[in-house]
Amino acid sequence: MGRVLVVVYAILALAATGRSFSQIVRSFDEAPLAYTLSAVAAIVYIVATVALILPGRSAYRLAWVTIVFELVGVIVVGTLSLVVPEHFQHATVWSVYGQGYLFVPLVLPVLGMWWLARHPERTA
Repeated sequence: MGRVLVVVYAILALAATGRSFSQIVRSFDEAPLAYTLSAVAAIVYIVATVALILPGRSAYRLAWVTIVFELVGVIVVGTLSLVVPEHFQHATVWSVYGQGYLFVPLVLPVLGMWWLARHPERTA
């Protein structure tokens, strides 16, 4: 399960990075908030992926922090994208709870926290 989780995080990191890079380079001025949020999501996924791979207490704690941040981000941005859609006319990775990514951004942090709770402080 741990390896599958890392692979899914890595795929999402690549997808979010590609999306945010493309959005920022092509049309940042059209939706700076949305595109910045996509970049933040990409950074979170990259850090979470690395933290899940690395052994040790620091990596374990970093994984918890990034995954909790991810869940909060998905819930806050997802809710705001429904409540005040005029601020999210351009989609982000976390818009509508990750609808554009088949809701993986909503489910993944829950699975990540479950896995971390069951595998405390991995060491080399």
